Amino acid sequence: MPPGTSGTAPPVDAGSAQSANRPRFALIGAGPSGLAGARNLDRQGIDFDGFESASGVGGLWNIDNPRSTMYETAHLISSKTTTQFAEFPMPADAPDYPGHAELRRYFEEFAREFDLEKHFRFNTTVTAVEPIEDAWRVTWEGPDGASSAVYDGVILANGTLAHPSVPSFPGSFTGELLHSSAYKSAEVFRGKRVLIVGAGNSGCDIAVDAVHHAASTDLSVRRGYYFVPKYLFGRPADTLNQGRPLPARIKQWIDSRVLKLFTGDPARFGFPKPDYRIYESHPIVNTLVLQHLGQGDLRIRPDIERFDGTTVHFADGSSNDYDLVLLATGYSLDYPFLDRRHLNWTGMAPKLFLNIFGSDAGGSSAGASGGGLGSTRFNGIYLLGMVEASGLGWQGRFEQAELLARYLAADPARQKSFEALAAKPWPDLTGGYRYLALERMSYYVNKDAYRREVTKQIRKLKETV
Repeated sequence: MPPGTSGTAPPVDAGSAQSANRPRFALIGAGPSGLAGARNLDRQGIDFDGFESASGVGGLWNIDNPRSTMYETAHLISSKTTTQFAEFPMPADAPDYPGHAELRRYFEEFAREFDLEKHFRFNTTVTAVEPIEDAWRVTWEGPDGASSAVYDGVILANGTLAHPSVPSFPGSFTGELLHSSAYKSAEVFRGKRVLIVGAGNSGCDIAVDAVHHAASTDLSVRRGYYFVPKYLFGRPADTLNQGRPLPARIKQWIDSRVLKLFTGDPARFGFPKPDYRIYESHPIVNTLVLQHLGQGDLRIRPDIERFDGTTVHFADGSSNDYDLVLLATGYSLDYPFLDRRHLNWTGMAPKLFLNIFGSDAGGSSAGASGGGLGSTRFNGIYLLGMVEASGLGWQGRFEQAELLARYLAADPARQKSFEALAAKPWPDLTGGYRYLALERMSYYVNKDAYRREVTKQIRKLKETV
């Protein structure tokens, strides 16, 4: 029987008593996905031990977490009503787009409401996850030193936005070079000539911070973007059109024209024209950057060709001198404690059934319809939170966790039936969108297609457990 279904390997020093035939799992991470996992495992009566490297819950929204990439001015880019856990709404008086401090409190209150902190070892870092017969040995470093235990399965919920993706450029820069993961306060820009590389959501947020402190601010971009205002018709933009989803091409046609009415053409401000349709890459929820471009506070630069001391040469032949270059170049998936072969890591990301369930056997599916895992046996490693989609919110990740918990709680026959789905052609989770072939898009799905499939499988497991 695969790991996660048998209870033959009770943990060593696992922290609580258990029967010899009752499976137990390790859950790594106490951010939004880890808390969703803990809540659902608890609801299904599944034994587990949680591990969190920080001193409390919240993940990256806990700015005091050593792994947090949060900065002082960070806020949600989706509104609270489309982001919150359904069973635990944010307070009515919370702002539409809360900042990191409010969100940290929200996760702390969520954990208290459902008594989840008792399951976690805080200030504890997992250093290795290794197969041992039909189970997994988890090794960690904590306040009492190094220790390990054997578990029937391991659930990885340690986030996707902690390991910086740092590009290399020809030449060398002798000024200050900083990745956005290390950025905390706009004071770092005071009086400096600043170049920000990358115009994703973080890059645009940080550019808006910089213009108020820097001597000059430039923004280097390599492709065009679609800019979505936070408010449309006086309401948070993502609360509109929450009914039956439109077909991809119709929604793209309508929304691109609505955006032109509200934001105009970003190419007018110096951005390249997008070479893709709206929603085929994550939109930028920030129109302040366009305002600052219009005011002359900010200037668009093309892609970097090379560094030469404090001079940056650009692809169009222009150059400029800078004191600080900040790389807002995103993040790479990082599970350093586990050999990639156990994640069916193919190309830029693990290839997992519904972005959760994997097998050592591997397969050819890219997450849409096509070949499956090539195996009807999951390997006992499960991922929560390795999914991105515009509008998915934490409720979408909560549903991920519910599906996993219901699978783990199911009887062996029902588990086997569910596992067989992974060996068949996988459902199309793109919703008809042709996502860009970028690392950050390699685990992207359409929220409606994804939630529809996940909730369908939850219903099936509810009927049969």
